[in-house]
Amino acid sequence: MSDQAELAFVRGFSNILASQPVTFENDFQERPEKTLKKVPVLQVDVPPPPELIKKGAAQSSAPAALQITFKSLKPPFSVTIPVSPADPISSIKGQIAAQSHAPPADAQRLLLKGKALADAKLLQEYNVQDGDTINLMVKPGVDWDPTKSPERPALLSVDVSSTPAASTKKRGHSRIPSVVLSTPPSPSEKPQDIQLIDADGFTLSAEIGTEVAIPQTTYRTTVSQPEYWEKLLAFLRSQFPAHPDSSIAFEDYLGASKGVLTASEIAKIRDRVGVVGMAGT
Repeated sequence: MSDQAELAFVRGFSNILASQPVTFENDFQERPEKTLKKVPVLQVDVPPPPELIKKGAAQSSAPAALQITFKSLKPPFSVTIPVSPADPISSIKGQIAAQSHAPPADAQRLLLKGKALADAKLLQEYNVQDGDTINLMVKPGVDWDPTKSPERPALLSVDVSSTPAASTKKRGHSRIPSVVLSTPPSPSEKPQDIQLIDADGFTLSAEIGTEVAIPQTTYRTTVSQPEYWEKLLAFLRSQFPAHPDSSIAFEDYLGASKGVLTASEIAKIRDRVGVVGMAGT
């Protein structure tokens, strides 16, 4: 029993010591046998940086142009043009279209050994050598005949003497009518006319519209006063607890009285009471 007790005490004491933090002195040095050995560094030769290529050398290193023949069997057509291997196929089609009696670029199909050349690819992506022949075809539905000469658009002949500009220049001035305005009429007067006289002496008239005269009555005298509508709105707001309801009732009363009121009188009433109708009316 004593041996087991001593063994238990040693285990507990060891655990307590292991749980304590380890603190090293400032001049602590690890033993040489416990230090990591240095890994040897291999000396690798680094190539020198590339030299700057001058502008003349860059131009000389560009791929040389290739003499390629583009040939069509039906209809018979053949053209030989210099092209660069770095040119895209779409650009080469444009060079072919620039030749005489050649089909348009959007109608061309180029085939090399039975394989169609894609517009987005470069010529150097295909195995094309100097002096090779590339088959030229047109898309179905395109009417192309290299034997016919291109039609030139006919020139239109214009008689300058009969144009409006020539007649205007001959007269020396354009026909701009002169406007003579009379004084604005009063509400009690009849509508007046605006006289428009052009350079040839022709007279045009445009009638000026005025407000229709409304007979003056005691009823109209009362309802045309903004004070009347101000008192009416205060009465309606006292009868209707909800503010929108009083505004609706006010619009109904005002709408029923618009037949005896002018536009200016209605504007004065709304400015006084502070109620704006639909569309600002």
